[in-house]
Amino acid sequence: MKYTTPMFKADELSGKTILVTGGGTGLGKSMTKYFMQLGANVIIASRKQEVLDATAEELIKETGGKILAYACDVRKPLEIEKLIAKGIETFGQINGLVNNAAGNFISPTERLSPKAFDVVVDIVLKGSYNCSLLMGQYWIKEKIEGTVLNIVTTYSWTGSGYVVPSAVAKGGVLSMTRSLAAEWAKYGIRTNAIAPGPFPTQGAFSRLFPEGLKEKIDPLKRTPLKRYGDHQELANLSAYLMSDFSAYVNGEVVTIDGGEWLYNAGEFTGLDAIPEEMWDYIEKEVRGKKK
Repeated sequence: MKYTTPMFKADELSGKTILVTGGGTGLGKSMTKYFMQLGANVIIASRKQEVLDATAEELIKETGGKILAYACDVRKPLEIEKLIAKGIETFGQINGLVNNAAGNFISPTERLSPKAFDVVVDIVLKGSYNCSLLMGQYWIKEKIEGTVLNIVTTYSWTGSGYVVPSAVAKGGVLSMTRSLAAEWAKYGIRTNAIAPGPFPTQGAFSRLFPEGLKEKIDPLKRTPLKRYGDHQELANLSAYLMSDFSAYVNGEVVTIDGGEWLYNAGEFTGLDAIPEEMWDYIEKEVRGKKK
């Protein structure tokens, strides 16, 4: 069995309805597909109705599942309220939320305008807390045990140059994940997060690793497993965290990056670049100095 194989095989998400923001493309689409394969009804939301409709048509054919495609700007609470109402009207209730909608690009921070900074922070942080707040209010009122899954990044902990708006926003989402996990557990609402490493997607990868820079900042050179993540691996993890199998997991952030974060945090990891035949010489030098 390979890591590209679906982990669950049957109806582990049957009876659940899950809202996935940014569900029309990339990792959101991959998660949506797997949720549908496992029996969940899925609501996908983004700003482009035509993209959502194309994804919905494709995934219905592939899975035979039920999906609602609804255009919504997560920066606008009134649009989210309409989205939630439409989801409830269509499927009866909503049980899960995946805050996946994001925006990011590389740039020296001093080149950014306040508006450019706002675009990323508003989609990632404001969009996530808008959706979480409104879904939480609905779940608490209706006494529904809901599940929130936030998609963050490994630099949510450390910060990162050249993607400062994203780092600020994802750091906020990370803090919200842990805070709501502590506060809302009493209502039966669990809140967790996933911090993915390099998972190629058509849109995000081209903005973060443009052709001219790909060789200099090649993610494969920074990842000990020397490969990209497969979308099914992340879909497997997300399905577990949205399922009842993870009922005692709350406030957790799971990193899935092939060891990239830890590898690049190590002070001496760069010694990988030393050829094997040089180590005999280095060892003699080190021992000689000890004497």
